[in-house]
Amino acid sequence: MLLAIACTSALVGCGGSGAGGSGDAVPNQGIFSATGSLGTARSDHTATLLLNGTVLITGGETTAENTDLAHGSNNTEGLASAELYDPTTGAFSRTGSMNAVRIDFSAVLLTDGKVLIAGGEATGAGVLSSAELYDPATGTFTPTGSMVSPRTDYAAVRLSDGKVLIAGGETTGDRMLASAELYDPATGTFTLTGPMADPRADYVAVLLPNGRVLVTGGETIDDGVLATSELYDPLSGTFVPTGAMTTTRTDYSAVLLGNGKVLIVGGQTVGDSILSHAELYDPYSGSFTSTGAMITARTDYAAVLLPSGKVLVAGGVAHGDGRTASAELYDSTLGTFTQTGAMRSARTDYAAVLLPGGKALFVGGKDGDDPLSDAELYR
Repeated sequence: MLLAIACTSALVGCGGSGAGGSGDAVPNQGIFSATGSLGTARSDHTATLLLNGTVLITGGETTAENTDLAHGSNNTEGLASAELYDPTTGAFSRTGSMNAVRIDFSAVLLTDGKVLIAGGEATGAGVLSSAELYDPATGTFTPTGSMVSPRTDYAAVRLSDGKVLIAGGETTGDRMLASAELYDPATGTFTLTGPMADPRADYVAVLLPNGRVLVTGGETIDDGVLATSELYDPLSGTFVPTGAMTTTRTDYSAVLLGNGKVLIVGGQTVGDSILSHAELYDPYSGSFTSTGAMITARTDYAAVLLPSGKVLVAGGVAHGDGRTASAELYDSTLGTFTQTGAMRSARTDYAAVLLPGGKALFVGGKDGDDPLSDAELYR
C-alpha cells in the first residue's frame, strides 16, 4: 500500500495483545483524543491534506455489511466513496465518489490543489490503470489519462517540477514491476520514464531536498525482500543505485527529517519477522547507518513528522500478529525512541496526516479483521 505503503510506529510496552490503548499521556510527551467518525468504516484507504486545511479520505475496503455492495471476497467490499474531515469542527462529511472502486492505490496532492488518484485494485475488476482527479472546488472526481501499466502496491511522489513519479508495484497476474512513469498535470497524461534496477512493491519512496527520489527495500519476485536502494534523477529520467539498507524490509515507514536524512524504521523482513530496527539514510554519503531501535517491533503502521522535529510512530501489527495501540517518538538529535501516550484503539492499515495546527490525525484502519470508523488526534 501507499501509498502507499508500509509503516512506522512503536510505543512502549504495548505488547501484541491488540487491546485498545487508554489514551493516557506520558508526562511531557503527548496524548491521543477522540474526534469525529467516518461515515463508512474503512481500511487500506488514503488521507490527503488539501490546501484549504481539510483532509480527503478516499477508497479502501470495508465489510460487506457496511455497504449495499456485498460481493467482495472474505465478506469485504472495495469502496469508491470519499469523505472530508474538517479540523475546525472535528467532523467527517461525504463528498463526491470516485469513478472506480480502489484498494492499495495512491493519492497525491498536485500543485493546483487537485488530487491525483491512480491505479489500485477493484473488487472483481483486478488491477487498474485508470486515474482520476479530485477537485476540492466542486467536490467531484473526473477521469484523467490512464497509466501505461496497471499497478497496485506501488509508490507515488510529486516531484519538484509538479509532475508525479509512479514506479514499481504489482500488475495483472501478480507480476512485479520495475517500470516507472510520470504524470504531467499540464497534459493529463502518463509517459514512461527510466525503469528501476529491481522490480519492487510494498516499498517507500521519499523526495529528497536535492529533488531526487529515494526508493528503498520492498518485496520482489519469488517472495524476496530487498535491502537495495535506488535514486531517481528527474533531470536524466533514470534510476541509479545508492547504498543498501542494513537489513531487508517491506511494509515499513520512511520519513524525511529536518536535517535532510531519511529515517527508515520497522516493517517485516525475510520469514515475515517483524522489525524494531531503525536506520538513517544520508544523502550526502549515500549510505545507511543504524540508529536507535523502537521499543515495540511493528509493521503496517504509519509515521508522522511532528512540528517539533520528532517522528511519531503508532499502532500497527506487533509480534504474534497482534494489533497494538502503543506509540513512540523518535528524537533525531539523540537517535532514540521514547514512549508516548497510547492510541485509543489498536489499529493497523489506517491513514495518518499532520494537520495545519500541529496535531496528527489517525483515521480508520483495522482492529482485528473489522474495519474501523473512528478517528483520533495526537497532540
